[in-house]
Amino acid sequence: MVFINPKTDFAFKKIFGSEQSHAILISFLNGILYQGESIVQDLTILNPYQAPKIRGIKDTYLDVKALLSTGKTVIIEMQVLNVEGFEKRILYNAAKAYSIQLSAGEAYSTLNLVIALTITDFEMFEDIEKPISHFILKEKECLVNYSIEDLELVFVELPKFKRTLEQLETLTDKWIYFLQHAPDLRTVPETMGEVREIQQAFEMANQATLTPEELDELEHQLFFIQDQRGAIAKAANQALQQGLQQGDQQAKLEIARRLIGTMDDATIAQVTDLTIEEIQQIKRTD
Repeated sequence: MVFINPKTDFAFKKIFGSEQSHAILISFLNGILYQGESIVQDLTILNPYQAPKIRGIKDTYLDVKALLSTGKTVIIEMQVLNVEGFEKRILYNAAKAYSIQLSAGEAYSTLNLVIALTITDFEMFEDIEKPISHFILKEKECLVNYSIEDLELVFVELPKFKRTLEQLETLTDKWIYFLQHAPDLRTVPETMGEVREIQQAFEMANQATLTPEELDELEHQLFFIQDQRGAIAKAANQALQQGLQQGDQQAKLEIARRLIGTMDDATIAQVTDLTIEEIQQIKRTD
């Protein structure tokens, strides 16, 4: 079997945001948000995925949005490229989802928690080693929580998850591994297939089940990601060459700083002609 890459907007929403993804999404949220505990019991997927009719309408695949039976709203987004303004957009979308709960005349006390869950294919927080991090409002110096915790930002940084297939233990491990490695597999690993919802996710990710229109859209998105990464690398290389021509030996270090978080260390080393050790040193000192 060939499995599609769940990191693309299209594939992510098809797997986790379709009408038949109900049980899959519950398991995924319990694994990622609640360490595998069965906290989420039921939910409604808002604006469920539909097969593409017009290529290139990115908004169709922007995110997955679910309303939990407890009244909480969860926005889930997969982000492959570290683009400018990305961090602000996360906060904007979370705040917007929180504010639109109220209709005219309704009391603020009726507002429910909003969780913005963002999965990134790059590292965002250099000072945090663990792959999953949770952010809430706190007092700046004493770190005391705000009286209510109605807005929570959760990040899953995929490059920070280093476990192999043999090391998978928890539901959390298995879902992150699925996001990372589904397209590299040709069968469903036994340890992952033991979780019924992950088995179902693999079935939905099976390329053989896609329509010609879905395959076309998937290919289009993969090409777009490759082009964007290529454009970033080209711009960085041009800036590097210009800096070197001007005799600025600091150009390599400056370009490397700009690329950290956008590309992996090996690619940055290739673009800048720095060693991986030098790039890692920049990460430690910046």
